[in-house]
Amino acid sequence: MSLLAFPALALLLAVSLYALHKLRHVHVLLYDVRDQHRNDQAGLFRQLEALQGLYVELDLKHSLPPTRGWAASPDFLLEVARHARSLQQATVVECSSGISTLVLARCMQLNGGGKVYSLEHDRHFAAQTRAQLRRHGLQDWATVIDAPLTPHDIDGQAWPWYDLARLPEPLAVDLLVIDGPPQATRPLARFPAGPLLFPRLRAGAAVFLDDAARPDEQEILQRWRQAFPELAYTQQTCEKGCAVLRKG
Repeated sequence: MSLLAFPALALLLAVSLYALHKLRHVHVLLYDVRDQHRNDQAGLFRQLEALQGLYVELDLKHSLPPTRGWAASPDFLLEVARHARSLQQATVVECSSGISTLVLARCMQLNGGGKVYSLEHDRHFAAQTRAQLRRHGLQDWATVIDAPLTPHDIDGQAWPWYDLARLPEPLAVDLLVIDGPPQATRPLARFPAGPLLFPRLRAGAAVFLDDAARPDEQEILQRWRQAFPELAYTQQTCEKGCAVLRKG
């Protein structure tokens, strides 16, 4: 074999090894895509199961608004509904209105007592929720409160959060559902719910936090647990994360 053949063989070997490396990389990517597709299908199936469970447990006569995008996911709504159905003459406060308002109001109607107070900073969304409540015949079970985001002083720092001026006083809360304000408002946007509303929790009350898998909500939970050690903490397996805090 001539000396000129060795560089050619070395080049051929290098090209072959590179091709094998790229082929293996593509093979791994295909497995990742397959696994992601399976996970997406399983996740979608779980949400469809939860949505069907919601319709059955609440015996709804009209369809609910969409549960994708910013709206609470069916699995979170089902967890909240099952807890709300276990209460009697409950006072419920929720941060942000929408499909959860309908679900909670229907729970109060089925329970034969209770009231939902929904804090909403966006007048357009508030009007939409009121219209949905009337459509479902639930307007007597929930009040959507226009609560623009106003500065609240918490430990010397101003936080934009819901105006509580129209929330009835005094108010002992049995169930607090937190799904707002939007994350874009500011970092840790939902933190003020703790210092501003947790003191109003009745013994035995529960707090449900949506989107609990997000980093912001994880830090909020850590702060709440330090400031309110008397609250027991658990997590539910939901699409976007669900944290539950209980008093007593």
